[in-house]
Amino acid sequence: MRARAVVRGRVQMVGFRAFVERHAHGLRGTVRNLRDGTVEAVVEGPPDEVQRVLHMLGQGPSHARVDAVDVEYLPVHGELPPMQVTS
Repeated sequence: MRARAVVRGRVQMVGFRAFVERHAHGLRGTVRNLRDGTVEAVVEGPPDEVQRVLHMLGQGPSHARVDAVDVEYLPVHGELPPMQVTS
């Protein structure tokens, strides 16, 4: 399963990308800050693990405030690297 999630709220400068990288250990994908103040995560792996990470996005780290998580399910391509933070 592959999902692209955009997380809205106070999600930059609060350790959100590192939080995602930590919770998506063993999955493939990327997480990055977008210019509009949101965080984008693309996660690929077993469906139950992807769903677990999507749930965690709604929680966020302790200093974050998540207002919404917009999720789009995409075809699996298999080209994503092991989970990594990008800029």
